[in-house]
Amino acid sequence: MKGHAPLPSPVSPDALAGSLGILLAGEPVHLLAQHALWWPAQGTLFIADLHLGKAATFRARGIPVPAGTTQGNLDRLSALLQGLPVRRLVVLGDFLHAAQARTPSVLAALADWRRRHAALEVVLVRGNHDSHAGDPPSALGISVVDEPWRLGPFAGCHYPQEAPACHVLAGHVHPAVVLRGPGRDALRLPCFAVHAGFTLLPAFGLFTGMASLPPGPGLQRFAVGGGRVWAVPCGGGGM
Repeated sequence: MKGHAPLPSPVSPDALAGSLGILLAGEPVHLLAQHALWWPAQGTLFIADLHLGKAATFRARGIPVPAGTTQGNLDRLSALLQGLPVRRLVVLGDFLHAAQARTPSVLAALADWRRRHAALEVVLVRGNHDSHAGDPPSALGISVVDEPWRLGPFAGCHYPQEAPACHVLAGHVHPAVVLRGPGRDALRLPCFAVHAGFTLLPAFGLFTGMASLPPGPGLQRFAVGGGRVWAVPCGGGGM
């Protein structure tokens, strides 16, 4: 897709509702309750693990799961793009779930979404599912790159890893935290996981699993639930 970058628009009050502002690599960013990371200085929105067409893939394999997750994911993404002055969207891997995800309905929904955001720069950092699903159709105008993809002080990756002189932003893990209350009460929530050299983003896709992360030295977990993001006390939560 070609076109002039849109002029920055005001931030919608709802777009940052429940978000948490922190510093990463010296840059102010917002951890969003919508499972995304917003870097306002560069007008860049990061998401991970979109897994478009996952439900269609399951149905193609004879597993009866509900339809509509692809449109739901794209609608949630559009709401974010409408509320923030986003110039660049970076997907940290797993854009399409599998080759079977390339159904006419999934591709039509994706093409319609792209037409509505034609001026947006979109970058996909290839993940493990992308290697099986293949790159998005070229007509979508999505730049596809290998990890690590460097942008200022950050390195966009799918797999958590080290990148010299960069703070890595990654996906793949679908991190979660288990909050425990009195007795045997427990609540499992998606989370951001921040370490000195990397940040793991929660999966953006609606139809994905999660992997619980226990406390660890130097690891700060930020739970996402109830429409907001908050820091989990060090040592809080568990497996």
